[in-house]
Amino acid sequence: MEESVDIFNAFSDKQQDIRAYSPLTLAYIGDAVYDLIVRTAVVAQANRPASDLHHITVKYVSAPAQARIVEALMNELTEEEHSVYRRGRNAKPHTMAKNASAGEYKKATGFEAVLGYLYLSGRRDRVLELVKKGMESEESWRTRNLP
Repeated sequence: MEESVDIFNAFSDKQQDIRAYSPLTLAYIGDAVYDLIVRTAVVAQANRPASDLHHITVKYVSAPAQARIVEALMNELTEEEHSVYRRGRNAKPHTMAKNASAGEYKKATGFEAVLGYLYLSGRRDRVLELVKKGMESEESWRTRNLP
């Protein structure tokens, strides 16, 4: 994702090895990237009131949804992505989501770390591929499990 490199260059002249970032730093940026992609995908479906857009977006960005998504994507991840996921999942966050179990929160953090790593590595296509497959798997899960 050339944009991420351009953003870095605009605000800093030093290059840092992305592998040196803490998993929680990767999750921090991954959370924002994921949220932006999901919001964009939801808006692309239809022009709706903001409250409706928010209601739909929450279905994908909650920790329980992200935990289900990453479980569905595990066989899709490369070894490098698995390694980043494990680092993110095993990190010790300072907070926990109020509507998720500790396990769900850790899985979601691992997923966000993968997305952050890929984004900062300039791999926009891979980020979009994983998010699209993840949203499709979550929609399929909701169809099977919710009334």
